[in-house]
Amino acid sequence: MDGDHHPGLPEHTMTDFTQIHTPVLLERCVELLAPALDRDGAIAIDATLGMGGHTEAMLERFPGLRVIGFDRDTDALAIATKRLERFGSRLIPVHAVYDQIEEVLAEHDIAAVDGILFDLGVSSMQLDEADRGFAYSKPAPLDMRMNAEDETTAADILASYSERDLARIFHEYGDEKLARRYATAIVKARGESAIESSTQLVSILTDATPGALLGAGHPAKRVFQALRIEVNQELSVLENSIPQAISALAVGGRIVVMSYQSLEDRIVKRFLTVASTSTAPLDLPVELEEHRPILRLLTRGAEQASAPERALNSRSIPVRLRAAEKVRAA
Repeated sequence: MDGDHHPGLPEHTMTDFTQIHTPVLLERCVELLAPALDRDGAIAIDATLGMGGHTEAMLERFPGLRVIGFDRDTDALAIATKRLERFGSRLIPVHAVYDQIEEVLAEHDIAAVDGILFDLGVSSMQLDEADRGFAYSKPAPLDMRMNAEDETTAADILASYSERDLARIFHEYGDEKLARRYATAIVKARGESAIESSTQLVSILTDATPGALLGAGHPAKRVFQALRIEVNQELSVLENSIPQAISALAVGGRIVVMSYQSLEDRIVKRFLTVASTSTAPLDLPVELEEHRPILRLLTRGAEQASAPERALNSRSIPVRLRAAEKVRAA
């Protein structure tokens, strides 16, 4: 990397974009969206712009396309905007969370879009930057905010939530079998001193883990996931986003969603399944137009990354991809 910095970019950020990782399932995402985007005047939403890898591929391959890139992380927006500046006004970067699709489209006087991509979860940049506090393997303040303008950090949650609420989020968002045990240990520890760093939290969790279970995966993995989801309200945001996305699609438009844990995938599956199912009563001899499905599923269940991609990019291992095409207006 050349180490040069650019105005508007975070100071710690290197800008040799050739060194930025290849996005997960890049070719498959482009392939699924292509029939809807390969025309002049097409508009897509990248609901999770990140460092701009998926959007770069779409703008390169579809010269008539414009992309509205959403991200709640101002650092990511700065990087992606610089990386994609050669596309000029074809990129519309927006500092917004993806449950603001309706609001952003109204602000830009856009009635409908042709494609929408969601690449959910924490970004590679956020994981790689130790001071963001997302990674349990690196010493850092317990922050975990995707949007630095949000008020609540992971440290705030650990300091203020009741033992019952801590156990609930560890169980619901992390599927943590030791949720109650860990919550008890955290409440006890915070009575002695504030829990403000990843190192402190990992130590508390490790000490609270029975010796027989210490070899069965890192004791902090599920707790950190649960805290991140709670800090960023990821599941409630997703619940609000998918209906907006389906509504925003033009007929013939396509939606692609990549999830990285089962709670996300379950939400996506539910909305896509309902929208792709006829609402006609079973005894109705002819399906009326208003009963026809709104979506047609493009994938059989959830697709996974290929073995070669998983070998090259460990972050692709948990991915589950679902896609659909809008076949009638709601």
